[in-house]
Amino acid sequence: MSYISGHFGGIKKMLENDKYCLDIIKQNEAVTAAIKKLNCLILENHLNTCVTEAIKGKDQKERKKKIKELLKVFENL
Repeated sequence: MSYISGHFGGIKKMLENDKYCLDIIKQNEAVTAAIKKLNCLILENHLNTCVTEAIKGKDQKERKKKIKELLKVFENL
């Protein structure tokens, strides 16, 4: 998280100092890649905890809810 936050600060300074546009885009791409990696870690944790519990549990409504949530996430990728 601090890596992403630090990059945002650097991008802000680059914009304020009228740095070369393509250099700014490269920094934006680095932030995007870091956010994607973070999202993968969060999703992995969600699958290992919330989804696993719902699948193992007896509450069919909860199981369907978790599956719907996952489908929505994947639709937006």
